[in-house]
Amino acid sequence: MKIHRSVRWLVFAVMMLSLSTTSTSFAQIAVGVSVRIAPPALPVYTQPVCPGPGHMWTPGYWAWNDDAGYYWVPGTWVEAPVGLLWTPGYWGWSDGAYGWHRGYWGPHIGFYGGVNYGFGYGGVGFAGGEWRGRSFYYNRSVTNITHVTNVYNKTVIVNENHVAFNGGEGGVAARPTHEEERAEHEHHREPLAAQTRHEHMAGKDKQNFASENHGRPAIAATAKPGVFKGRGVVAAKSAGAPYKAPGMSPKQARGPSPAAKHASAPANANNKSKPANHPSTPSNKNTTSSNKANTNHPSNVSNNKANTNHPTNVSNNTAKNVHPNETHAAKTSAPPSNSSHPAAQQHQSAPKSSPALKPVAQHQNQPKPASQPQSAPKAAPKQGKGR
Repeated sequence: MKIHRSVRWLVFAVMMLSLSTTSTSFAQIAVGVSVRIAPPALPVYTQPVCPGPGHMWTPGYWAWNDDAGYYWVPGTWVEAPVGLLWTPGYWGWSDGAYGWHRGYWGPHIGFYGGVNYGFGYGGVGFAGGEWRGRSFYYNRSVTNITHVTNVYNKTVIVNENHVAFNGGEGGVAARPTHEEERAEHEHHREPLAAQTRHEHMAGKDKQNFASENHGRPAIAATAKPGVFKGRGVVAAKSAGAPYKAPGMSPKQARGPSPAAKHASAPANANNKSKPANHPSTPSNKNTTSSNKANTNHPSNVSNNKANTNHPTNVSNNTAKNVHPNETHAAKTSAPPSNSSHPAAQQHQSAPKSSPALKPVAQHQNQPKPASQPQSAPKAAPKQGKGR
């Protein structure tokens, strides 16, 4: 009996650990793009009529294309998973770059940067509707509802604000509330296939790019995902702020990939005794007669610190606004970009590390540079002090 109970507790512990690991890994991959220029202001537009019960509004946003820069993904109505709410994605400033934090479905609304997307997404929470059992009820004061009977009226204070990013110069100064922090650790569901397809289709239309529409897209919102023509398509009334062309090309503006930064994160600790083991680390050129190629030898302690100056795209800010039936965004004055430390240059001073279980054999197998005195003949064993 005791053995069976121990096994049950062990299984339970493993399940809980796996759930917590899932939440952590989701948070780590949430930042998908790093860019050194700010997104344009959110355009002003009206919301298309809700196509029917069970649909939830997902606000429009600026996405990124490495070849052409920012492009507008129109807001649209999607069939929501029962009982789940949509937390929009947002751009957050941190360490010289704007990182995209991907949106997700969950039982509660999480932090979306304090960005005022409109239509119930005023910066904190969601005032556009709520689940009552398996039915979704709409707040008519902030959503465009006509042929739906599950409705209610609740006044929402509107704050005119068109800023499309959090933190940095000109960005929304907001930090997560305790409720939003808890929501971020709940079980999440990634964007629906219809949402992903909707974004990809928007990226193929040239008129959606800010370089073409100057912050005023012709397709600002749609009634259905991926339907960019015909009835239900709404054009922007105006740009949220005067458009300013970026001072660099999209390729120049692209920051280090988040994947590279996560991979190098363990090497960023102040570890003076071990060199950073990074896949993109070039070999150490500062090899002298007293410092051999293999720095992992017990008697050769490397003094090369790993460079900790990585940009981080995760924003620690939150929101305070509530908004109207139009989307907003404010003047986008991008702060000076800090492009002095791409991922490929971060570890130039860090030597490559290789297993050193048998130091003597390892030194014998490695090519010996001409400048190293250790390449001398074995005739004088007492002179070889140098490992």
